[in-house]
Amino acid sequence: MAEELDAETLAFARQVFDLAREGNTQQLIEYVDAELPVNLTNTAGDTLLLLAAYYDHPDTVAALLDRGADPNRVNDRGQTALVAAVFRRSEPSVRALLAAGADPTAGDPDALDTAVFFDLPEMAALLRSDPAPGD
Repeated sequence: MAEELDAETLAFARQVFDLAREGNTQQLIEYVDAELPVNLTNTAGDTLLLLAAYYDHPDTVAALLDRGADPNRVNDRGQTALVAAVFRRSEPSVRALLAAGADPTAGDPDALDTAVFFDLPEMAALLRSDPAPGD
């Protein structure tokens, strides 16, 4: 049975996930640099990276990737950070995730399926082009 967290720890965890949602890169990265796990997940399996991508914070996405965030981690709903970035039409985040090794076919639905379903031809083209880092 999992150990229950105290109220203070839970409040801190909520604050950390809010930093990712808000794109407060500096504060979030200070915690990660102080040994907060970069692949920390919430109760839905969302990572800091997925939340930063979903709320369209490319600088936060890049900073988390620079610190080793897993670009292919899947949440409890089968979504990846790349799926979130595609859904938000965030070209900078999509490019950063692809450069870090994100797999456009990971997850269910995957990023390509998401681009097709939501009629995002520019995202589908970007995913199919597999841009090199720095492109």
